[in-house]
Amino acid sequence: MEMLAYCGLNCLECGAYVATRTDDDDLRRDVAAQWSTLYHVDIHPEDIQCEGCTTEGGVHFRFCGECEMRRCAMERGLPTCAHCEAYPCETLSGFFGEVPEAQERLDLIRDSL
Repeated sequence: MEMLAYCGLNCLECGAYVATRTDDDDLRRDVAAQWSTLYHVDIHPEDIQCEGCTTEGGVHFRFCGECEMRRCAMERGLPTCAHCEAYPCETLSGFFGEVPEAQERLDLIRDSL
């Protein structure tokens, strides 16, 4: 089962989503520490809150507000970036270099359209 973000990430595999759904403070601390190191930013356990990228309202990870792909897909009213006429755009292509499994998911969606 998957719950896809606009960019092709599976929210059900995301530490912020899982910690929020299970209300797991230990997982929040672990994810904050891991992401702080991985992304070279200061992330705190209280930042690890998310109900899924495509949900309207509710809580989202603090960097979701800065996510170019999320903003663009929402403005265009798209269910995922795979539905965009410009797929894959330059921003998404750069992201795919970091997360190739997201591209695999979106390519499957694109091929089915």
